[in-house]
Amino acid sequence: MSVRHLDSLFRPGSVAVVGASNAPGSIGGVLMRNLLRSDFDGPIMPVNPKYDSVAGVWTYSDVASLPMAPDLAVICTPPRVVPDVIDELGKKGTRAAVVITAGLTDIEYRKGQSVNDAMLAAAREYTLRILGPNCVGILIPGLGLNATFAHTAIKPGTLAFVSQSGGFCTATLDWAKAKGIGFSHFVSLGNSADVDFGDVLDYLGSVSETTAILLYMESIGADEARKFMSAARAAARNKPVLAIKAGRNAEGARAAASHTGALAGADNVYDAALRRAGILRVYDLDELFDAVETLARSQPLKGERLAILTNGGGPGVIATDALVEHGGQLAEFSPATLDKLNTLLPGTWSHGNPVDMIGDADATTYVKSLRILYDDPNVDAILVMNAPSAIAPPQQTAAGIVDALKSSEKPILTSWLGGAAAGEARQIFADAGIPTYDAPENAVRAFMHIVRYRRNQSILTQVPPSAPTDFTPTPGAARAVIEVALAEERDLLTEPEAKQVLAAYGIPVVETRVAPSPDEAVGVAEEIGFPVALKILSPDISHKSDVGGVALGLDSTDDVRNVAEAMLARIAKHRREAQLTGFTVQKMAQRPQAHELIIGMTTDAIFGPVILFGRGGTAVEVIGDRAVALPPLNMSLARRLIERTQVYRLLKGYRDRPPVDFDALCLTLIQMSQLIVDRPEIIELDINPLFADHHGVLALDARVRVSSSGVATGKKRLAIRPYPRDLEETVMLSSGQQVLMRPIRPEDEPAHEEFVARITPDDMRFRLLGVTRDIPRSEMARLTQIDYHREMAFIATAPNADGDVETLGVVRTVSDADNIKADFALMVRSDFKRRGLGSALLEKMIRYCRSRGTREIAGDLLPDNQAMLNLTARHGFEAREVPERERIEVHLKLE
Repeated sequence: MSVRHLDSLFRPGSVAVVGASNAPGSIGGVLMRNLLRSDFDGPIMPVNPKYDSVAGVWTYSDVASLPMAPDLAVICTPPRVVPDVIDELGKKGTRAAVVITAGLTDIEYRKGQSVNDAMLAAAREYTLRILGPNCVGILIPGLGLNATFAHTAIKPGTLAFVSQSGGFCTATLDWAKAKGIGFSHFVSLGNSADVDFGDVLDYLGSVSETTAILLYMESIGADEARKFMSAARAAARNKPVLAIKAGRNAEGARAAASHTGALAGADNVYDAALRRAGILRVYDLDELFDAVETLARSQPLKGERLAILTNGGGPGVIATDALVEHGGQLAEFSPATLDKLNTLLPGTWSHGNPVDMIGDADATTYVKSLRILYDDPNVDAILVMNAPSAIAPPQQTAAGIVDALKSSEKPILTSWLGGAAAGEARQIFADAGIPTYDAPENAVRAFMHIVRYRRNQSILTQVPPSAPTDFTPTPGAARAVIEVALAEERDLLTEPEAKQVLAAYGIPVVETRVAPSPDEAVGVAEEIGFPVALKILSPDISHKSDVGGVALGLDSTDDVRNVAEAMLARIAKHRREAQLTGFTVQKMAQRPQAHELIIGMTTDAIFGPVILFGRGGTAVEVIGDRAVALPPLNMSLARRLIERTQVYRLLKGYRDRPPVDFDALCLTLIQMSQLIVDRPEIIELDINPLFADHHGVLALDARVRVSSSGVATGKKRLAIRPYPRDLEETVMLSSGQQVLMRPIRPEDEPAHEEFVARITPDDMRFRLLGVTRDIPRSEMARLTQIDYHREMAFIATAPNADGDVETLGVVRTVSDADNIKADFALMVRSDFKRRGLGSALLEKMIRYCRSRGTREIAGDLLPDNQAMLNLTARHGFEAREVPERERIEVHLKLE
């Protein structure tokens, strides 16, 4: 349901408390006292048939007796009456309620229906929104609203805090009050029967009074994953979103037949989802508020290379160790910077990074050294540290640095070690808005928050490079193999079948032949040539090496026959129940410098398909070097997935071992991603080992598990909607030219930039409603990075005389979270008008919006944009002048 009627929850003008009480220590009593003490301007109306008044306020016997429909109702009644109260509120006209009451799912309302389900059914009839049940309530200090039973209030601020845990809410309130931290919104979600993280992120992501959103998460429902990802990505583009995700070490993960299923733990998947959504993950309250303060106070980071400036060797070493442990990067100074530092500093300085100026460095030396580091193009950020010294008072040094940093464009962090004197210096930095910390480790952790936030943001706004080669899969071939297995009621493909599926998507596989018996295995080996690899073939044995079912480097017919017979005997003894169908025989792949890797996928219960990459081989679980990501992938996302593993450093090459072909490796991940998107029957997949070297990649072994259960959900099982290739179409314009109309892709950014460059100033004025300006690169990336869910953009492309594909026009809609209304914009290249392209694009968008159930398309036009007014009129749009805004609103009803 998303943001519908959330204004009544977050901006109420009146509040009713159903279950208000005078009983000491009761939730209804605490709620009333908190509301009355919080300077709320609107009416507060207690409801309880037991009292004439509660806390001195006239009390109503039931909801029907209220003199007005409250914007918001807070319910703290016994569980069984909650559905009836919701029904009464809906009839009265209320559109939002906070349900404090717990235990609704455990009590039967009527046969086969819980109280919780009855409550939701009653709310659904009136589109009444419910926060909770089993929650602490909601605080909005800017409105003077404290609709909670919390023990303390908070001051107004610009941070929004959203939590699933009531206990964590009250602890955070206490902690924040002691620290003097204020909030714009403080929301306890409770059980999220209706209003959930996605709804609140949608709302808070667009309100100006909130500058950052902080989340405490325990879990999200499987049916919420796509909504959560879409809302989080939209909010994170507007402001920082940070999250604590609890339950990092959950026990009892289900046993999995594949290595990937065992390696991709639930917390790793959450981590991947938060990263893809642009959310910065932290691990405790201190880190949460430190991180949001750092992001608020620091300049944008343009790179990740940190310079460390200190007057003590020990703090510099501690900071360096912390940086390396967190995966950070020390800056390497240019020769010019080293020359300047050699001239300025005594000969005993450290002659590298960190810069240890020695203990007698005064404020002047600090400032001059800082300016030298600041001017080095190899330095992206600077950490300045100070250990107490009688020669140079820390306050004086701090004041000098503040004065020097008045126009800084690089992030500067400070760490002044010590007690009272250092505390005064830290206050000087805090007053100047410069991030400051009391320990080197904390300062480095803060720097890494900036780094990780930048990385996550780049995922939202990057322009991924094109794949090194186009691949055209043959999905029909893959589908045919899978359908045979399902028809035979098998959930595990044989190794040859698995390789056929991979080959259908262009993934290089080693040729694999099947031999039903040892003698036939000998014959196959003689045909393909020695040495060979021999493996047992059984639908009941997933990990063949665990039962001695793999033999490598067999050089003769005797070797093949003896090993095959030994395998049969061993399995007959230890795995009698296993059905044997023979052997697979492969030519040994001669790749002496290849790395053994694993790529695979598993299906997460919440986020759906998840892709895994890491170091492979038989010890894959023991080594545990892996990273996971959500599909779909592009070249940039595939590269980032690889970079998050330890084996990445080996893959870059060392000594006489050349780097692997990263383009081929990334392309393989993209091919697997496309396979997962196209084939919902695949629920687990392993390629282990995947050989990777400077020649490319080669899949030596593969297993694929399938199920018909995924077919019903199709692409909806994916947390992030993939590129909708089915919306591509070729059309003939009225001018006779043929163009391809398709959804926009991130890779279109360069062509889109060229498209915008060929728009005349007048046409740009029409598009931007009176404003004429260049579109910055970051916004251009934003225009090409859409979620294909709430936002859709169709572009028209055609090759020019040189054969290069150009963008000729674009139509775009952004729907509200409830899919009621979609705002549209359309622009055709100025030299391509009057050929029917604008009409074709608009017709396509109307068809698309109608197909997804959007009720209305609307837009704002300038009064002198006659061409667009005529175009929309021809397509049935109605126009209405808005004189005060100097606009004409056009809208088309689709129902």
